[in-house]
Amino acid sequence: MDLYQITDQPIDTVEILQGQGEPGAGAQVLFLGTVRNEFEGRASRGLYYDVYPQMAEAQLRKIGEELKREFGVLQVALVHRIGDLPVGAVSVAVCVTGGHRDETFAAARAGIDRVKQTVPIWKKEHWDDGTSAWHDDAGSST
Repeated sequence: MDLYQITDQPIDTVEILQGQGEPGAGAQVLFLGTVRNEFEGRASRGLYYDVYPQMAEAQLRKIGEELKREFGVLQVALVHRIGDLPVGAVSVAVCVTGGHRDETFAAARAGIDRVKQTVPIWKKEHWDDGTSAWHDDAGSST
């Protein structure tokens, strides 16, 4: 089952993987983007993600349909978390199910790249010194 979702809850990777069952599948790739403890050499304590959910989910769906068409994969799940996330939290999940590993890996890589480039998601870095700053790379998630 395809899944395109913006959520303020922790991303449940087990649920995503279980939802990707497909009898003709020989490969399943799961990419997880997590919150780092630094950005550009500066210590960070987490991120805040903001989004216009309906617009972002529509773009996730568009990406998923493109991946299926271009790479011939069977199912796609694209899930992005919003709100305050601590270091180590999963911020984005890309799960692709396909017939073979080559196209499945390629589709997963293209999926995260397209999410970062085109989905209107903004992030604000929370620095260890107590200050915060919005990133100017809208659409970037990890």
